Amino acid sequence: MDKLDHWVSGASLAPSTDDYLPVTDPATGTTARHIAVGDERDVDVAVASAAAAVEAWRQIPALMKGRLFAELARAMRTEAAELAALEISETGKPQALALGEIENSATYFDFYGGLMGMPSGDTLDVAPDQHVYTRREPFGVIGVITPWNVPINQAARACAPALAAGNTVVVKPSESTSSSTVRLAQLASEVGFPPGVFNVVLGTGQSAGAALVTHPTVAKVAFTGSVQTGRVIGKIAAERIIPVTLELGGKSANIIFADADLDTAVDGAVKAFTANAGQVCSAGTRLLVHRSIQDEVVGKLVDRTARVRVGDEMGPLITRDQFHRVQEFFKIAESEGAHAATGGTVAATANETGGFYVDPTVYTGVDNSSRLAQEEIFGPVVVVIPFDTDDEAVTLANDSDYGLVAGVWTRDVSRALTVSDRLRAGQVFVNTWSTGSVQTPFGGWKNSGYGREKGVEALHHYSQVKCVTVKLDTPGD
Repeated sequence: MDKLDHWVSGASLAPSTDDYLPVTDPATGTTARHIAVGDERDVDVAVASAAAAVEAWRQIPALMKGRLFAELARAMRTEAAELAALEISETGKPQALALGEIENSATYFDFYGGLMGMPSGDTLDVAPDQHVYTRREPFGVIGVITPWNVPINQAARACAPALAAGNTVVVKPSESTSSSTVRLAQLASEVGFPPGVFNVVLGTGQSAGAALVTHPTVAKVAFTGSVQTGRVIGKIAAERIIPVTLELGGKSANIIFADADLDTAVDGAVKAFTANAGQVCSAGTRLLVHRSIQDEVVGKLVDRTARVRVGDEMGPLITRDQFHRVQEFFKIAESEGAHAATGGTVAATANETGGFYVDPTVYTGVDNSSRLAQEEIFGPVVVVIPFDTDDEAVTLANDSDYGLVAGVWTRDVSRALTVSDRLRAGQVFVNTWSTGSVQTPFGGWKNSGYGREKGVEALHHYSQVKCVTVKLDTPGD
């Protein structure tokens, strides 16, 4: 796949522009391959293909579509090594992490394929002479725009429920990490998905993404990415009066109370900010620690963080721009008077390989109002902030423009439940930290976006409700 084209209507499609963009391997800083640069002409072709396939896709019996989903999941597992290699070549992430993401992506198709044929409406008891029922119906063509941090996972997360709800999709992956998404669409065609159901258009946000969002036939947009771009897409969607799912990141608070199991909490806290080199929207990058245990927690945190193997256990930052952005935050931290208890530097691995590696970093002496504590860095950087009371912990946690994830570490069940209820976040993890299960709804509050991915809830966001009222003849009429 040295040169990668669009995948439209079950076949490769060269770009109308004849242009190809180099893609960098972040582990070495060298060129991995070139991808097509699509524009509005390519988007037109892809959307037309998707629109033409909508009715035929709807008419396939639910259980038969479920079998297609199962076949796709099986094909993904069969080719897991190849898919992981594509991910690694563009993200640099460790093989174990890449393989885990392939398995998780396949599970989306297992899960939503298993929901095919389930009841999708209600019967309403309105009046004896009326038969009233609701049904959920697809929107039509869904435009899916995915980010560069977990490419195949994000594509599967959106496309599986969108397709299960009866829609067809046109996916525009990040220009930095497109290969695994194209291969996913190819596998869908190979296992029997009809042409036009699953399409991928490559290119930049300006060249292809904007054309997808503004296309008059696209009936809904699902976007994962920055707040700035999400605002632009939200405005376009509002003007077009179409629904949109926005998942826009976070600055998530992870709260350790004095009664917590500190070793377990620290292990969880390190995973929360170093997983995928901190390049996950749900990263726990604000660690709120009860003042009575702050020194002990910081000591354990520094020791555990220093044992993270850069280049092995933790991969590079995925883009050159992100590599530079994280280094800028190292300078910001210094200017704000924060203390780097460990890290705050480019990793030795970067000098050895030419890759975009930084050391996992722990900052203390940080005020919650600082840029370091308020802005999403999207790198392996955590700030430690002390608190004295439960109320203060909740206030600090909620004092953010974001509201995606929060964590609570305590042995007190009452405290865990009470604090969880007060946290303004889309999901709360107690005595654990993860991105949740395929079965659990995922999405944000505040600037973290709106709408939900994953779980049965996602099907509601990729379908619309129709209510049918039938006047019945009464006996004797």
